Amino acid sequence: MGAVVEVEAYTGPGDPASHAAARIGRTRRNASMFGPAGTAYVYLSYGLHWCLNVVTGPIGDPCAVLLRAVDPISGLDIMAARRGREQDLASGPGRVGQAFGVTDALDMHDFSSAPLRLLPGWSIPPGSVDVSPRVGVSTAQDWPLRFFVRGNTSVSRSRRSIAARAVPLRRAGVVA
Repeated sequence: MGAVVEVEAYTGPGDPASHAAARIGRTRRNASMFGPAGTAYVYLSYGLHWCLNVVTGPIGDPCAVLLRAVDPISGLDIMAARRGREQDLASGPGRVGQAFGVTDALDMHDFSSAPLRLLPGWSIPPGSVDVSPRVGVSTAQDWPLRFFVRGNTSVSRSRRSIAARAVPLRRAGVVA
């Protein structure tokens, strides 16, 4: 189990960095992005890492949030065994996938049920969430759609914040 501490938003067909950008449309690979909110969109990055997204748009509107980092709370021994190390267990989208045992079998998974659930977290202080451009995208590089908990050691990568003030995200999510 862990607290989600870093995410990136992908806003659908109008977002050129999205796997469902207008130039791509609906494909077998991204079909789950068009599904109901609260389900998983899982994809293989660079043929190596399973990445986990939460679908956020209504059915037919392919919006999703990539889980970039999770701060481990429990099950650290299992995460460490999966990762083959005891540090940086879920710091980065590929590491999140590995630490939580994500594979394509979880694509379209409903996060309200086992084996992987997304639960409401706890309140976090206003102003503790920073915003920056997304990491590792070749288009829409300057779009401020990466959100992370300032100062958390599990955040995947340091990148200059563009707004360290009020962000409408007030609850941490928990992956169990």
